Amino acid sequence: MPHPAPSTPLFSAQHLSKRFGANTVVDDLSFDIAPGECLGVIGPNGAGKTTTVRMCLGLTAPDGGSISALGLHMPRDALAIKAQIGVVTQLDTLDPDFNCEENLLVYGRYFGMKDRDIQKRIPALLEFASLTSKAKAKPGELSGGMKRRLSLARALVNDPKLLLLDEPTTGLDPQARHLMWERLQALLQQGKSILLTTHFMDEAERLCSRLLVLDHGKKIAEGKPRDLIAQHLEPDVVEVFGVGALAVRDGPLRALAARVEVSGETVFFYTDQASALLQALAAYPQLRTLHRPANLEDLFLKLTGRQIREDA
Repeated sequence: MPHPAPSTPLFSAQHLSKRFGANTVVDDLSFDIAPGECLGVIGPNGAGKTTTVRMCLGLTAPDGGSISALGLHMPRDALAIKAQIGVVTQLDTLDPDFNCEENLLVYGRYFGMKDRDIQKRIPALLEFASLTSKAKAKPGELSGGMKRRLSLARALVNDPKLLLLDEPTTGLDPQARHLMWERLQALLQQGKSILLTTHFMDEAERLCSRLLVLDHGKKIAEGKPRDLIAQHLEPDVVEVFGVGALAVRDGPLRALAARVEVSGETVFFYTDQASALLQALAAYPQLRTLHRPANLEDLFLKLTGRQIREDA
């Protein structure tokens, strides 16, 4: 049975701001996370995602605003809050000198857990991560996907109510990503809450019940994925590519689209007249087309732009 919505959120950040010199990295950002909810934070490089996560963990002090979690307040109750939070960072922080079991054991000690209590949890955590057969293997012997699953298992050693995952599937192949998604879905079904930053729009759409879109440190959109797509985009996209594709951008086909964008050699027609547009494109047999519904990637590109940004 789903949990009824509580009157107070599990986690709340209000009016957060953070500056580094003259650069405002997070600008008056507010959001809540409810029990059993996955809140996704998406945005280009330099949008403020990682700084936001660091403030939520008490690793970076905000210049303004407040953070409360589980009835406690940062920074006053930082240790008590961290005791109920699990973290998976972008970078691998596994200890290379310890095997899988030992990594879980040592991490549990950081929370003041007794060895016998941690050892009771280890078999189930390894099974959850599909690493039972690798219990005695050191991280250097594991694939990238195995390391990420071990990091997730380690983040669960203290049975946290909230998980903060900063781009947890970056660098994984498609099979490893799908296995990680399966594990995260299982955690949500157990009633855990997740704050997830990601560059993968399919990941955000698959896992997140609600999305926060950041750009230049500001919240520029918030809502359920499908609601945001319906609010900001036309329902259909026709991608046109091939020899001469760019030449049709400003031709008569444009009248059949609400919006036209170009990325590389592909022209994107955003439209609610897809059938008429496809019929007109039949007059251009040298062109290739792809007709699909609008998705989160289209939303992301509309709100934040198609220009690639370097890491900030």
